[in-house]
Amino acid sequence: MSHHPNPTLATLPARKRRLHATPLAAVGLSALLLTACAAPGGSAGSATDASPSSASKPSPKEAGAPTPRLVYTHDGGIGVLDAASLADVGGAELAGFNRLNPAGDGRHVFVSTGDAFRLFDAGAWSEPHGDHSHHYVSEPALTDFAFEADKAGHVVLHAGKTVLFSDGSGKVESFESSALGAAVEDGKLPVTDVYTTPEAHHGVAVELEDGKLLVTLGNEESRSGIAVLSAGKGQDRQEIVRNEDCPGVHGEAVAAREAVVVGCENGMLIYKDGAITKVASPDAYGRLGNQAGSEKSPVILGDYKVDKAAKPERPTRISLVNTETAALQLVDIGTSYSFRSLGRGPAGEALVLGTDGGLRVIDPLTGAVTATIPVVAPWEESATWQDPRPTLFVQGSTAYVTEPASQSLHAVDLKAGKVSKSAKLEHTANELTGVTG
Repeated sequence: MSHHPNPTLATLPARKRRLHATPLAAVGLSALLLTACAAPGGSAGSATDASPSSASKPSPKEAGAPTPRLVYTHDGGIGVLDAASLADVGGAELAGFNRLNPAGDGRHVFVSTGDAFRLFDAGAWSEPHGDHSHHYVSEPALTDFAFEADKAGHVVLHAGKTVLFSDGSGKVESFESSALGAAVEDGKLPVTDVYTTPEAHHGVAVELEDGKLLVTLGNEESRSGIAVLSAGKGQDRQEIVRNEDCPGVHGEAVAAREAVVVGCENGMLIYKDGAITKVASPDAYGRLGNQAGSEKSPVILGDYKVDKAAKPERPTRISLVNTETAALQLVDIGTSYSFRSLGRGPAGEALVLGTDGGLRVIDPLTGAVTATIPVVAPWEESATWQDPRPTLFVQGSTAYVTEPASQSLHAVDLKAGKVSKSAKLEHTANELTGVTG
């Protein structure tokens, strides 16, 4: 995957330059701000002087309850919506193809811009106060905080940790998710631990509840599997177990009982209870490259592709891998789908958005399609993976689906099994995520 570089300051109008305080200068400045982030266990430097616009920021307003928000990318920036009303509440300009990942604190989102994981404030959060919490909202803003990266890649949230993976260097940077908000309020980034893989590659890492670290194995030419490292700091971690029977390793997901999986071009690897198990595809090339997990279910939902030369392949079968039995079930859902079509419901149900416009609800244990909810008009996946396409994002019991063709967003009530609200957007949405507030 390629990532466009950050825009230069000159690409932003003067008004936005004042509002966002030289956003890309901040990435260059981050070499000074984040010096301590480059060493295991180092504390982040102060970023107080990096936000000259902070004095003009609107004061937060107290809300009566958490205010979930949705964050989406579009050609030229980032938009933010109220998750309940779907009303536009703000955004930011940012050129290039940018990717979104929740930062783990319920407020911020990381924007992968190529040479940095930039922090975007969605403007909704809660603060504990004794036996209750106070809830706040403010105007969304692209902050000047950033973790430097060489080809910023995957961000993984698990066990209260946020883990960043840089494809161009193999740098794995992790921190306590809950520490992010308070650190930023103090004008700095949270303390991080840094581990670097032996060779750089397009990979991913997951920190486990016991502090162990699961990392992918590979280099610029190929990727082969995973290794699990002991709990510890930085390069002091020791390898415990590895498995290299996973060509083209890609993606990750976590199921019930902390079973962690990665996809392969010939199946899937499951790490659970200290051991790695290989689940083989029934086809010589049977790629499970994208996965969706749920802590409510032992079953991982994945795609399933059998034509390596296809650009793109439009599969109609999905995969269901039971991490307790290592059994793989393939289910033909009667329509094709894309890598942005997979999700999980509040009870662990598998969700797949088809190109026929229907959102399928699937029992992960049996593979039975229990409902098909009409959401968008029929569509066809573009051969260019960066292009906008209907995208599924699930938050609580609501599934949100973008519809680029109509420049719309739809909220699906999974309990009622129908679209509960739709809204026309100011921009055509590409990637979609959200914060809980």
